[in-house]
Amino acid sequence: MSLDKEQVQQIAVLARLRLADDEFAETVDKLSRIVEFVDQLSQADTSGVVPMAHPLDVAQRLRADEVTETDDRNHVQENAPSTQDGLYLVPKVIE
Repeated sequence: MSLDKEQVQQIAVLARLRLADDEFAETVDKLSRIVEFVDQLSQADTSGVVPMAHPLDVAQRLRADEVTETDDRNHVQENAPSTQDGLYLVPKVIE
């Protein structure tokens, strides 16, 4: 599939690119070759290929999920002007 100048102009508008008139011929050629390559890739038989998230067979080592800090909410909220049920109370801004 080859692209024409109008299609490349539309792509340039969508991509917010400003192309000079002398750049269009080269850009049309490059984008057409990219589209042709993608078409060629889409013809490959991938029916027996298992989808994967990463090409290497590795597992991510995760640390143990342990609580490392104590709950100091009451101590922190001692300086707050007003709290209720562990939440900060603020004046109403929007009516």
